Amino acid sequence: MKYDIIVIGSGPGGYVAAIRAAQLGFSTAVIEREELGGICLNWGCIPTKALLKSAQAMHYAHRAAEFGFAAENIRPDLEKIVSRSREVSATMNKGIGYLFKKNGVTLIKGTGRVLSGKSVEVTSEEGVTVFEAERIILATGSHPASLPFAPIDGKKIISYRQALVPQTLPKSLAVIGSGAIGSELAFFYRSLGVEVTLIEFLPQILPVEDEDVSAQVSRSFRKMGMKVMVSSSVKSVDTSSDLCCLKVDTKRGEETVYAEQVLSAAGVRPNTDGIGLEELGVEMTKGKVVVDEAYRTNVEGLFAIGDIIATPALAHVASAEAVCCVEGIAGLSPKRVNYDNIPGCTYISPEVASVGMTEKKAKELGLNFKVGKFPFTASGKAVAAGARDGFVKLVIDADTDLVRGAHLVGDNVSEMIAGIVVARNLGAKASDIMNSVFPHPTMSEAIMEAAAASHNEAIHI
Repeated sequence: MKYDIIVIGSGPGGYVAAIRAAQLGFSTAVIEREELGGICLNWGCIPTKALLKSAQAMHYAHRAAEFGFAAENIRPDLEKIVSRSREVSATMNKGIGYLFKKNGVTLIKGTGRVLSGKSVEVTSEEGVTVFEAERIILATGSHPASLPFAPIDGKKIISYRQALVPQTLPKSLAVIGSGAIGSELAFFYRSLGVEVTLIEFLPQILPVEDEDVSAQVSRSFRKMGMKVMVSSSVKSVDTSSDLCCLKVDTKRGEETVYAEQVLSAAGVRPNTDGIGLEELGVEMTKGKVVVDEAYRTNVEGLFAIGDIIATPALAHVASAEAVCCVEGIAGLSPKRVNYDNIPGCTYISPEVASVGMTEKKAKELGLNFKVGKFPFTASGKAVAAGARDGFVKLVIDADTDLVRGAHLVGDNVSEMIAGIVVARNLGAKASDIMNSVFPHPTMSEAIMEAAAASHNEAIHI
């Protein structure tokens, strides 16, 4: 009943922390109240991508004539689409179970609550059990935020959880929030023929992205028949009739939007309630746990990673923090997570991938910078693939030639951004990228051309 390390939560932060701890020789247990893999694997990253792959397949089917094929009576089979998505999640879930067994990690099913004296109380169907550990790592993740004017009821006002497993498709859907979750699900539902209205409070959709990227995505969404509303604030949602009635303040005044369902995609909240933090006196700020650079809280032996601390709420960030945290516990000297070099991706069509600062941010900071941009309309591979929408945009420090930011929108760019992340990590300059030989024909050549464009040496534009 005593372990070297207990991890609460088995998402991309928790399970990675547990496996790395076991690899380093610690006796390790994970407490999980739901499915292995947490939200990301079961209700987030993985099942969403499976749904979006189905949407992409349907998109290609509708374009069959463009590629020399005939396809008729194309329609989605919602039950099979959702079933495939759930099977993908189940497969990955089993994979984590296998990794736990392989590495000797003990899984404890139940809800964990930290107690004084370096112990954890676990409540399960069998009752209440107390476990002890020299180190406890909190990796409890987050849950959908419910807006005060649009409380999630799981029927007319839904979260991403319900949106991932629809039994039927609504004729119309209003999506509140255009971050990655909102944009991806808006794209999925629109691809299957649902009339979608995407509503964003800020002046652009995908607010954290470069303005040029957001503008390209907005054009693509509108091209597929989606209504996009920016600088628009939802004031109320009336669900008393067959159609939900949304009152929305816009630059043109109040507008009314009607939809069968409303998807609340306005962010997430950390899972910090009811796990014993207040009783222990754990320091918190705005609902998030305060940690130092080694992810230590102010309580001896208690650590926190992932969505419950004030770092980007991304699966790959949680995993990186997990490794850094555990290796620090082991007395190693892990390289700290560089939060200035964290990539982000949105898996719509065309895809979005970025890292580093936007052009707007560079202007706000008063940096001496230049921009290199290359459109996929000039890429032979993109034209051949029928994927001409989008571009690669690099923000280059004019004094040092370092890549301050990279912003990609186009087919499969989520697989291209990692190369720029590595280049930035190694201190590569734009001249290093432009003087590297890229394979032809590839979409990735656009990175080389964008770097060359920043030096006014691009060949193909």
